[in-house]
Amino acid sequence: MTRIPLQRRTLALLAVVVPLLALFIYVALRSGPLAPVAVTVATVESRPVTPSLFGIGTVAARSTYRIGPTVSGRLQKLAVDVGDSVQMGQVLGEMDPVDLDERLRAQEAAMRRAQAGLQEVQARQQHAEVQARRYRELLAVRSTSEEVAATRQQDLQVAQAALEAAGAEAERLRAEHAALRAQRANLRLVAPAAGRVTARHVEPGSTVVPGQTVVELVDPSSLWIQVRLDQGSANGLAAGQLAQVVLRSGGGAVLPGRVLRVEPLADAVTEETLAKVVFDHLPTPLPPLGELAEVTVGLPEVAAAPTIPNAALRRVDGRVGVWQLEEDGLRFVPIRRGASDLEGNVQVVEGMKEGARIVVYSEKVLNKRSTLKVVERIGGATR
Repeated sequence: MTRIPLQRRTLALLAVVVPLLALFIYVALRSGPLAPVAVTVATVESRPVTPSLFGIGTVAARSTYRIGPTVSGRLQKLAVDVGDSVQMGQVLGEMDPVDLDERLRAQEAAMRRAQAGLQEVQARQQHAEVQARRYRELLAVRSTSEEVAATRQQDLQVAQAALEAAGAEAERLRAEHAALRAQRANLRLVAPAAGRVTARHVEPGSTVVPGQTVVELVDPSSLWIQVRLDQGSANGLAAGQLAQVVLRSGGGAVLPGRVLRVEPLADAVTEETLAKVVFDHLPTPLPPLGELAEVTVGLPEVAAAPTIPNAALRRVDGRVGVWQLEEDGLRFVPIRRGASDLEGNVQVVEGMKEGARIVVYSEKVLNKRSTLKVVERIGGATR
């Protein structure tokens, strides 16, 4: 068996290893950990921004009426259903009067008797007054005795007392009658304003107590959006600012509105500011209560300052900043953010100057030792 010389075997091995090593180095430099990372860059510019707030809210009614009885009893009838439109003063339902009608009729009879008695007592008082005056005149000319004149004066006083008692009794009966009539009127559930029925909590035949809601009514013209907005971006939010509302059922249509008020009490749990937004013109058809809506509020323009794309922000070691390109390589620069808009622009309050070049998108996660390759666009970029 012929043996291959050692020198020839070494050359053959090198012929195989060297191309493989070259291939490995090529791959490492092109796509491995030593390969340059493709990035897109932007230059920091100083310009003003018009911040906007975006929040999610729900449709609600500013005027909601919860209608129920003022006395305990059984609900006799309910004349409206959910979705019905009603007018102010319309009778929605009625409580069972039980014996209230009979008590009213008995009270009216008592009032008639009291009125007749009062008229009789008035006649007696008038007669006693005439007699007392006549005997005073007779006493003046010595045509009667003082005892008889005093007796007629006492009769007048008794008649006047009887008249006062009869008048007080008649007044008492009238007051009781008015109270019964008011109680009878309170058995009717009346709409306090024009609106639409949104709920029926009790059905006829059920027993209800004072203050219990039987029917809920809302004023359709008072619809608004109860919106929640991020506290961190809500600086400058005020009543009267223009807003855009997109209802979930609106097919993307933008409805103009305005901020009616900013609530003085925020949500400490979710760290959100609460506001009420009203429509400039109510949509047709009216949205249902509770429907979700997207609300965008335009804030006043902020003066020019260094501005960067929001996409350039990174979080490294718990700090927010950007990767800045410098002559000697790459450096992470922490910044303090200011105002931002919905177009993705963020003003930098501290940490960045105009003219600096920063990384916007990168093909991979960067570090200070990364080698970069600047490109125009990256597909599936990493933030």
